[in-house]
Amino acid sequence: MKFGPSPPEEAVGCILAHKTKLPDRMLKKGHLLSAEDCRLLAEQDHQQIIVARLEPGDINEDQAAARLGNSASGVGVSPDTAFTGRSNLYADVNGVLVVDPEAIAAANRIDPAITFATLPNFSRVAAHRMVATAKVISFAVAEALVEKAGKALRGAVGVAEFSPRKIGLVATQLPHLKSVTMDKTRRVLEDRLKPSGSQIVGELRVPHTEEAVSEAIRDLLDMGADFLILFGASAVVDRYDVLPAALEQAGGTVDQFGMPVDPGNLLMLGNLTGVPVLGAPGCARSPKENGFDWVLDRILAGLTVTPEDVTAMGVGGLLMEIGTRPQPREKKQQSRTPRIAAIVLAAGKSSRMGGPNKLLAQLDGKTLIRHASEAAIGAELAQTIVVTGHLHDKVGGSVNDLDIKIVHNPDYAEGMAGSIRTGVDALADDIDAALILLGDMPRITSRDLRKLVEAYLRDETCLIASATSHGKRGNPVLWDKRFFADLKSLSGDIGARHLIATNPGFVSEVEIGDAARLDLDTPQALHDAGGTLPDRDS
Repeated sequence: MKFGPSPPEEAVGCILAHKTKLPDRMLKKGHLLSAEDCRLLAEQDHQQIIVARLEPGDINEDQAAARLGNSASGVGVSPDTAFTGRSNLYADVNGVLVVDPEAIAAANRIDPAITFATLPNFSRVAAHRMVATAKVISFAVAEALVEKAGKALRGAVGVAEFSPRKIGLVATQLPHLKSVTMDKTRRVLEDRLKPSGSQIVGELRVPHTEEAVSEAIRDLLDMGADFLILFGASAVVDRYDVLPAALEQAGGTVDQFGMPVDPGNLLMLGNLTGVPVLGAPGCARSPKENGFDWVLDRILAGLTVTPEDVTAMGVGGLLMEIGTRPQPREKKQQSRTPRIAAIVLAAGKSSRMGGPNKLLAQLDGKTLIRHASEAAIGAELAQTIVVTGHLHDKVGGSVNDLDIKIVHNPDYAEGMAGSIRTGVDALADDIDAALILLGDMPRITSRDLRKLVEAYLRDETCLIASATSHGKRGNPVLWDKRFFADLKSLSGDIGARHLIATNPGFVSEVEIGDAARLDLDTPQALHDAGGTLPDRDS
């Protein structure tokens, strides 16, 4: 291909390099110039235009990209129609992406015009997700180079499909471990298993001893389990600790203990008569991504995981930072009026109130939770969700006549993070941002919420809108959907303040006065505001 200036009358059949205006239309970059195009360009006094001229043996960018995409597509992957020199590859199934890094590198070294990129190797992917792209940078490229790159890429990108497994779960018990934590652990594991269709066929909660765990392992195999997952009440700290020792006592082998992924260091990988066994690190009780996910996904996709595979996970294995966080100066991309929801947190136990549930306290003839719910409804948002927990039937019953969606957080005793996660999970798929309100802040008005929404809509760099009281940050807070994954990864009772602190460039502060910091969480505070407590059974 030759690239450079040409008189219009000599450019018939060439490719236009830059967008050029004609009296009746715009010729786009990459347009194949006809005789009529060139005549009109000459009449408009274009002395020269920049074009690409194909040489013998060249093929155009779309043909080249299509051939690369077709060649690279392996099992479980399909290419889309090539356009503007690009062919995107998509997963056909839920599973784990498997690429040949050496093949990708070899293709990318053939010619600067030929590029090929993928998601990280062994990423979990859902059906229809884009997993790779072939991009031809120039308007055309020599067919011989495309042929060479195609051979290098042959079948280099595939997706190992998840298959359903019968999971046997062993959970050990010690006095410090609450049953609610063990219940949550199971639910988190079930969520991890959903993409593969796997199910827990049996859960055995046993004492934290070698004998008890070993017996539970054998019992689960008798139940038909073909994959064993062990959660210890105490973290495995040594190759000869309770879980690995129990596996060997049951007749299995410990293939690997420890992994260079953080969080996830204390993982155990083993085998018992062909059945894979995973000793889960403590971080696997959380839904946040950790090293356990990396090994679990591969096994569910039918991939062999060796000790060498595990020890090779160190590069990229530092997972402490959240990759979904926006990059500096990134702006919102909105092609329509954003749909904004409200999440009202109403799950707490009101421990500082001394017994009664404060959300059922009366103020100005209404319960506190009704004040918050009506404020959200009055702001005319796309969706309002109320997250219940403690006394969920009574709290939900006080607002179930309103136009809201009530969802229950079964892990409310563990803190606010679970309620935030429950609320975000309940959002409709097309929600662009969510206001998170506390149910015990009855002086927040619909007008206050609309001010936060207006700040979000007004400033294209605003991804977080925080209410303030005399310059001090409070509640509610509006979050753009780019932070939904971060919000669902929270744990404990600390809320999301640190996300605001670490993303100052995306925060707009909205002054709404005293209401932003007025929460009625003690009997005195409620009395001073003119409210009355419910009876102690509430």
